[in-house]
Amino acid sequence: MHIFSIITNLRFQDVLDILFLSVLVYHLYLWFWGTKAFKALVGLLALGVIFTLARFWGLFLTTWVFQILWQVLVVLIIILFQSEIRQVLERVNPLQMIALRRFSKSADWIPNLVTTVFSLAKLKTGALIIFERADLVEELITGGVPLESEPSPELLMSIFHKESPLHDGALLIRRGRIAKAACYLPLSSAEGLPKEWGTRHRAALGLSERCDALVVVISEERGEISVAQGRQMIQVTNIEQLSILVQEALASTGPPVKSWPEMILSLTVHRWPIKVVALGLVCLFWLLLAGQQNFEVTIRVPLEVKNLPEKIEVLEPVNPEIAITVQGLRKDASTLSRRNVHAEVDLSMAGFGNRVFRITRDRIILPNDRINVVSIEPPLMEFRLRETLNKD
Repeated sequence: MHIFSIITNLRFQDVLDILFLSVLVYHLYLWFWGTKAFKALVGLLALGVIFTLARFWGLFLTTWVFQILWQVLVVLIIILFQSEIRQVLERVNPLQMIALRRFSKSADWIPNLVTTVFSLAKLKTGALIIFERADLVEELITGGVPLESEPSPELLMSIFHKESPLHDGALLIRRGRIAKAACYLPLSSAEGLPKEWGTRHRAALGLSERCDALVVVISEERGEISVAQGRQMIQVTNIEQLSILVQEALASTGPPVKSWPEMILSLTVHRWPIKVVALGLVCLFWLLLAGQQNFEVTIRVPLEVKNLPEKIEVLEPVNPEIAITVQGLRKDASTLSRRNVHAEVDLSMAGFGNRVFRITRDRIILPNDRINVVSIEPPLMEFRLRETLNKD
């Protein structure tokens, strides 16, 4: 494969293609990092590399087996990762992007709830509270008893009381109201977590790995308060800190407005190692697969006059050129140039005066027969011919 020729013939569509896939790979990494689906994606990536190399090296049997295997894998991916696929589709929902979903405008209930959380921590009463944001958590949690009530301190103390039938599970708060109690969350599959973390901490971290919800955890053994958000666990030490975290998470306003230079700098610098790796992987795969792409290119070549009778000379045109559009695999078509493409016109039957000759495709000489001539412009060439003057 002529890598250099492919790179030199890079088009705007190719750059857009690479950038779009790089952004997609970057966000897939962020969405699936730390989940079981991420390990499966790494395995699929390894299979994709093997399939690409086998196809590039012409390993017929291996390529055939992988083509059959890919058809089965598509069905398995849909079945095994239907939850993750649903989350990705929800994240790219255009209605969600334009912020049609609104949170509760009134935040008067937040101070009382935060105070109640610290009261529960002082009593060493274990609790797990979910604050739903943009992502719906209904598909990620199981069980739950619908309540639809205000998050009053008395109700919260009653729910998480050790003798309450609803204390074993999480409380879901949606738009400033208690939606469900006794909900069960997916546990985090991350390795190397602190040994002192119990099921509540792993459940809170597991939900934060799959959506943008904020989860408050109260440790029953130590009476400590932690907040899980964005795959991170934050230790909370005072009421003011927890109030700020909850209010910022549930604020209906978007992120602060940035200037264009600040936005460009943020897009470039933020998590730049991951972005560089994503761009590099996409570029590598693009170079491996680009040679097999159907490619169409137009080049201008000089028209060579052949078999001109001895007593006739060409007055016009001087140094004629034609534009040839060819199509073939990119690894072949991208190497074409004026040096290896030739066009001829046969003037053996020419006479004096203005004569028009058709430029036929059989008179186009290409470096190999894997490239097809699509069109020739102009298809006809008019020559002005005269009798050769006697130099004497």
